[in-house]
Amino acid sequence: MTAAEGAGTSPRPDDALTAPATDSTPDTVDGVAFARLYGEPLFKLPQDLYIPPDALEVFLETFEGPLDLLLYLIRKQNFNVLDIPMAEVTTQYLGYVEQLRHTNLELAAEYLLMAAMLIEIKSRMLLPVRKADTGEEAEDPRAELVRRLLEYEQIKLAAQRLDHLPQLGRDFLRAQVYIEQSLSPRFPDVNGDDLRTAWADVVKRAKLVQHHRISREELSVREHMSVILRRLQNARFMEFCELFDVSRGVPVVVVNFIAMLELARESLIEITQPEPFAPIYVRLAYLPA
Repeated sequence: MTAAEGAGTSPRPDDALTAPATDSTPDTVDGVAFARLYGEPLFKLPQDLYIPPDALEVFLETFEGPLDLLLYLIRKQNFNVLDIPMAEVTTQYLGYVEQLRHTNLELAAEYLLMAAMLIEIKSRMLLPVRKADTGEEAEDPRAELVRRLLEYEQIKLAAQRLDHLPQLGRDFLRAQVYIEQSLSPRFPDVNGDDLRTAWADVVKRAKLVQHHRISREELSVREHMSVILRRLQNARFMEFCELFDVSRGVPVVVVNFIAMLELARESLIEITQPEPFAPIYVRLAYLPA
């Protein structure tokens, strides 16, 4: 049975006088028992409930670790972080740790490590200062602790600033608006200017479309091969460009070129060039007797 449950409903003298002499607790109760006493469920608070003086404790300050506690003690006494009075801070810190050991021994273990560090720093400060081998003054034993405290304070202040920012679900809620859709669709109104602009755009695109007819022409490679051989029979050499009739169009020129390549492959004509960048000449191939 917890002390908090008993503290909320203390029996009054008038209630004790009017209480029935016999126990009115039923054998079976629909509900949750307040507590268990020696394994038995307790559905009703006893009349002679006694609360010890130290049963209820209120912790006004909560700390997230040894550094948080140490920083709290320093800021509470308005001490300078760069010049910590180790004697006073260590005494206050050990007092809190001793109080914590009586309530939560596992949690106190983490604080005991910091307490040992504070006692070590205090002991080193009591020793006479000895200069280093290089002639420089020895480092202050509190330097490492001061560095850790300043870094922790910066992180803590940054976390507080982040916590003050508006958060969804804590400071504001996302607005949700339900808009009922109309059953009949409503189309926008169209005026004369919009219709005239749309018609002008259609006419403009229609003018861009041009129709052309493609005719099919039968072209024979063998026929053009015969034409080239007949033209070369009456000439010893003929320039390459003279064998093409450009006026007949690209398809005829392409077929004529293919016919010339076919004649060269069959060794019926020879394609020569006297020197680089010189004109190309075509002649009939000399056949062996």
